[in-house]
Amino acid sequence: MSITSDEVNFLVYRYLQESGFSHSAFTFGIESHISQSNINGTLVPPAALISILQKGLQYVEAEISINEDGTVFDGRPIESLSLIDAVMPDVVQTRQQAFRDKLAQQQAASALPVSASGNQSGGPKNGDATVNGDENGTHNMILWPQLTPQMERSHLKACADVCVLWPPDNHCEAMEVDVDVEIPASKATVLRGHESEVFICAWNPVSDLLASGSGDSTARIWNLNENNNSNSTQLVLRHCIREGGQDVPSNKDVTSLDWNSDGTLLATGSYDGFARIWTKDGNLASTLGQHKGPIFALKWNKKGNSILSAGVDKTTIIWDAHTGEAKQQFPFHSAPALDVDWQNNTTFASCSTDMCIHVCRLGSDRPLKTFQGHTNEVNAIKWDPSGMLLASCSDDMTLKIWSMKQESCVHDLQAHSKEIYTIKWSPTGPGTSNPNSNIMLASASFDSTVRLWDVERGVCIHTLTKHQEPVYSVAFSPDGKHLASGSFDKCVHIWNTTTGALVHSYRGTGGIFEVCWNSTGDKVGASASDGSVCVLDLRK
Repeated sequence: MSITSDEVNFLVYRYLQESGFSHSAFTFGIESHISQSNINGTLVPPAALISILQKGLQYVEAEISINEDGTVFDGRPIESLSLIDAVMPDVVQTRQQAFRDKLAQQQAASALPVSASGNQSGGPKNGDATVNGDENGTHNMILWPQLTPQMERSHLKACADVCVLWPPDNHCEAMEVDVDVEIPASKATVLRGHESEVFICAWNPVSDLLASGSGDSTARIWNLNENNNSNSTQLVLRHCIREGGQDVPSNKDVTSLDWNSDGTLLATGSYDGFARIWTKDGNLASTLGQHKGPIFALKWNKKGNSILSAGVDKTTIIWDAHTGEAKQQFPFHSAPALDVDWQNNTTFASCSTDMCIHVCRLGSDRPLKTFQGHTNEVNAIKWDPSGMLLASCSDDMTLKIWSMKQESCVHDLQAHSKEIYTIKWSPTGPGTSNPNSNIMLASASFDSTVRLWDVERGVCIHTLTKHQEPVYSVAFSPDGKHLASGSFDKCVHIWNTTTGALVHSYRGTGGIFEVCWNSTGDKVGASASDGSVCVLDLRK
């Protein structure tokens, strides 16, 4: 028998995902380095942990009723064991003794004379179950029980009764990419250098520099400009902390990054609790330290003079980008803050695992508005391009649209069947460079689908269903005509937003955490769980 910690960790990780504990699964996956194991998750059936526990429980039940000669007491256990009972030696020993006592009674009864009806006083009566089809009742013992195909199926059904199966059965095998839409290898550049999963990536807004952030405690800037004359295509931004008078690697994940609007500075947020500002040449400009614990989200304002961060310490902070000092800390959430988004240069919204959304302003000592209505963690929030509407998505499987003009949500969009991980507005409609196109909202869910919404009418326009596993990221092209989506099925899909048709598809080597478009709309970047970053060239 061989059991490795990687195997145990993987089954626990899958159980957490299947049971809907998505944040716990995410954190456990990072800490146990699931992505670095050699286990092919597509081959592991749903509910594997429950199934193996059930088989182990059956083994213990059989073990309790086994005799010294290797045979098993004929009959069902007095009462079924619970999982906790099975790991308690006292309970097991008590059950074993009870079975021995009952066996002794049965053996004593079998020695009695046969009654006038021809039936042994201890044998089966009409309607009783017989032993292995032996109607004469001559065998009081049966051999070690074998697991039959019928029993195997009953395990899976029992598992389905106690937990949500994820991914569904039809998701176990990787879907082949359609040749008609497949992006050829010649159009895909795979960038390697990260030593752990790459959670995030973002294009510089004015040039083809792609930034990525990883669990290896580094961010990297990759130069994809065609006129790049430097020998190196990547800059390594090592996240260090002061220890013993010297800089040492923080060994913490880089969880968030964002370029300022003119592309001269990159801000990063880390699990080490520090935000950092870097030049586009990879030099550390300042370190922002006031959060007490991991930073989950971080955004520049449009003006470029402030940075906004959200942390596990339940607070959000506005930082002065020039001095690195905290301008104001907002302590309004009662649980970790998960996401933030600027409405304008001084006003922002934040969301949390406390199910609340606060709208706050620099200089104000309490929220301008608090939106309540979600019944589970709020994973992401985004203002529309005009700053009039705020969209939010949650583990409660709903997408809600809010307005500063009213208390309750404008729309409560219910169509996804599992948690909604992220949302994005299209760069279209009033106040954008595409004013004549209707505005849309995209949502990405753990139900393996992406949905496109007409927010004015509050209806779903398209449901995009080609992904096989949870979708972690969506991004609109600069003209709003296409949407990229990335999933843990290792695929990046690119869709026509008008028709909902799949127009390009690429299968990478790891689960996709993030997708993003460059400023000219001809390249898509994607970061993956196996440490790779890929760039798809969509030019003809």
